[in-house]
Amino acid sequence: MTVPLLRSGRLAMADLEKVIMEKRFYATGKRKCATARVYMKEGAGNLIINKRNFDDYFTRDSLKMIIMQPLEMVDAKSKFDFYVNVSGGGIAGQAGAVKHGITKALVEYDAELRSVLKKAGFLTRDSRVKERKKYGQPGARKRFQFSKR
Repeated sequence: MTVPLLRSGRLAMADLEKVIMEKRFYATGKRKCATARVYMKEGAGNLIINKRNFDDYFTRDSLKMIIMQPLEMVDAKSKFDFYVNVSGGGIAGQAGAVKHGITKALVEYDAELRSVLKKAGFLTRDSRVKERKKYGQPGARKRFQFSKR
């Protein structure tokens, strides 16, 4: 949201009040190679991901369920609007990153939710990433066929 400035470079008083009233919370979620920047504000429950509707971006029901888990746990499904920028990785990694970011934004909004979300394991960043390929091998763990002679 851009806020208009007066010629002197200061905010108009009405615009300043609007910015203060619309309090936003920011958090970053990560999973595999995906990173999600989550902006949360109080609203009607809209979820916009990369300027697209939530249902259009994530078409699989399992991914939708993963993302909505923290909101269902704290009964905040229709209390907040989320605007999410997610990049990197695949669709499943992006869903995990969005879930992690939403959880961190909820904790920033209300610190008392931390114990509930932590107990469910939503605050822990899943650090499992693809293992790198090693030289002299066809993959990370796979070996070429052994030949005795």
